[in-house]
Order: sequence, then C-alpha cells, then structure tokens
Amino acid sequence: MSIRSEADLQHVFESLRKGLVPQRGLDAFAVGIDKERGEMARQLDMAASGEGSIKLLRGDYGCGKTFVSRLTLQDAIERGFATSFVVVSDNDTRLYKFEELYARIVSNLSTSTCPQGALGDVLDRWVGSVEEALEDTGSDPDDEGFDALVLERLEQDLHARTQGQAPQDFIRVVKTIFELKQRGELTEAGALLSWLAGSRNVSASAKRAAGVRGEITSRDALAYLRGVLAIVRAAGHTGLVVVVDETETLLRSRRDTRGRSLNGLRQIADAAGSYPGLLWVLTGTPDFFDSRRGVAGLPPLHDRVRFMERGGFASMRQPQLRLRPFDKQRLLKVAHKLHKLYPAGERERVDETVTEAFIERLVDEVSHGFGQDVGVVPRQFLREFINVLDMVDEEEEFVPAQVYEFELDESSLRDEERDITYQTSDDEPEELLPVEDVW
Repeated sequence: MSIRSEADLQHVFESLRKGLVPQRGLDAFAVGIDKERGEMARQLDMAASGEGSIKLLRGDYGCGKTFVSRLTLQDAIERGFATSFVVVSDNDTRLYKFEELYARIVSNLSTSTCPQGALGDVLDRWVGSVEEALEDTGSDPDDEGFDALVLERLEQDLHARTQGQAPQDFIRVVKTIFELKQRGELTEAGALLSWLAGSRNVSASAKRAAGVRGEITSRDALAYLRGVLAIVRAAGHTGLVVVVDETETLLRSRRDTRGRSLNGLRQIADAAGSYPGLLWVLTGTPDFFDSRRGVAGLPPLHDRVRFMERGGFASMRQPQLRLRPFDKQRLLKVAHKLHKLYPAGERERVDETVTEAFIERLVDEVSHGFGQDVGVVPRQFLREFINVLDMVDEEEEFVPAQVYEFELDESSLRDEERDITYQTSDDEPEELLPVEDVW
C-alpha cells in the first residue's frame, strides 16, 4: 500500500520524528529489500494455501527487522489477511506466559476494515456469512427457529475448522455472544467478547452467562488461538499473520525466565505447521539466535531453526531470513525518497536548501558517530534528517549547509546503540538450558 492520502503522509513523517516505524505507507520508501520482500511474499503464498509456518527475521540493530515485519503486515492486509503486531516485554508479554501472548495478539488484531481490536468485527462477519448461507439454502430468517440453526452451524464450523480442537468454553462463549446480541444485550455481549480476547477484568456475572469461570490460562491459550484463527478464516480472511518483535529482549531476562521463554518459543515453532493459514514472524538479533544465552542454548529449538551459510551465502528460504545492514548508498536512497515525499510548505526552498551534498554530509556525520557502522544508524539518521527538513520548512533563515553542526544526541539512543558507540559487549558464556515444557 503506497501513501494514498494526506493522513498517510503525515503518519509516516510523524512516526519517523519519534524514531518509530510507520504502520502504513512503508513501500513508498522501502529500499534495497526486494529479495527479502519476495521471500516474505512466498511465505504469505503458503499461508494463503492453508499452510502454517514460522519465519525468523535475523539482523543486527538497524538492519530493518521491524521495518520488514511491518511491511509484511502491510502486504498481508492487502492480500486479505488479518494481522497482529506484538512486542516482547518483560512486564506484560512474556513468551512463556501464553495467556499474555494470546491477549496481545487478539487485542492487536487488525484487518483492512478494522485497524485495531478487530475480533468483534471478524466475529460479526462470520455470523453474517453463516446467516446468508442458511438463507441461500431456503431457511427463513424470520422463523423463530432460525437462530437455533445459526448456533448449530457456528458450532459445526468451529469443530470442522479446528478438527475438534477448539476448547468447549471458547465455543460456548461464541454462541452466547451471538444470543446476547440477538436479545439486544450489547453490554453483556461486549464483556464476553473482552473475555474471549484475553481480558482478565471481566465480571463473574458476565462469565456465568456463558457458563465459564476464571480466565484463559497459559495451558489453553494456544488452543484459543486456534479458535480465533478458525473464525478469521471463516469470516472470509485469507489467514492470520502474527509478528512478535524484539525477541532479543529475552537476553536481558533472568536465566530461569529466559529458559522458560525459549521453551515457549520451541513449542510455538513445533506447533506452527498445525495452524492452517497462520504465519508467525519473529524478529531477533544474531546474538539471540546464536549465543548460548539464546536459542543456541536450547538444542531442540536451535536444531529446528538454526541459521546456515556457506562462503557468506545463505538461502532466504531457510527458517531464518538474514537482513543485511544499511550501507551509505542505501541510506542516501531512503533520504532522497523522503525528501521528495516531504509535505513542504515551500517545496522550492526545501529542494534548494537540503541539497544532495548536504544529505551526503549528514550521512557521513551520523555514521561517524557509530565508528562508520552504518548498520545501526537508520533510526538516528532519519530522526535527524526529518528534523532538518522541518527546520528548513519552519524557519526562512535556516540554511543547514551554513549553520549545521551535527552532534550525536546520546539521550535518544537505545541501549544497544549506545553500546555499539562505545564498543561495549557482554560475551559471558552460559551453560545450555534444560528442555522442559512451559505447562
């Protein structure tokens, strides 16, 4: 999806000002990743055909892991998929707590018609398609027994699409939501929908209406995800793409927590093929995948997804897709694209003032702050570059070639960028992690 509106354009630049990857309009300044994007398109093709799979995006900081994963979600939406973007967190999204992962996936569910919290919309579309199918076979929607036929068909569909693996509580809640909506009890239906999305703040009275108790547990969460996937596909969507970003966060966790999270990742990887139409996309650094503190410390997981290369060459079709760091030319191309896209009040002045020579100088200055390691520069550079464009657009007397002296703003750096700047490292080895189930 290219930039289609003024709102999209403003979203792109406002995100870049904050050091964030935009959620739309990414292909307008995607540079040098045609092959990688092609491999992710191949993964989407497989998911569209009913395959379940997992793909790991591998790259150092600044290689564009979040960008490529967001671009994949954008491409997926264009192809009719539902999507979800989740960031690993030590506080509320831990990979060994599947109930937390499930709640984040469902609460961030997006479709082309509903960009956030799309579970209710997806459920309504599925129910609507069931009602239409019944009418097409001669059932009268005004007959008092019509709703019972709908409920029966909903349960049959869930059993068929999940091969009987959807939890009974899941099925009861779905059916009760339909019944409550038919009676006009929308608040009660909304409460149960929140429970189905993993909320832990639903009243006991609301849950009693569906005959459920407590909350979705870690033991049941992936089975519930199977049910959500079935509804997504039954509603007419191609499948579901889930991005789990920043898995390297686990490297900073306590050893026991890290071990349980890696075992959780192993279970997801092992089960991925049994979820038809679901593509998992996880991002991580080489250190996360290769070190004994990370994936390499859990042999069953490492054997499943290990990265292979020979003579510097690596197939893009293996479980890990390597993303190359930015070089100066690629950074320049991105800058030129953004320069052309920039919504300037005085286009001619921006073109005359922010010259190609100045852009090259800015790239050199920023990369110099990182010891010429251009791979970690893009986020910092783009914030600086957009700031220059803004100042030129706002201040008539500002001429960057005359007054600009770049200084690296260390307060805006992430820990990993600051470490690279000062050449720090943490290579302390650890013993292999034990293999055990999360549950």
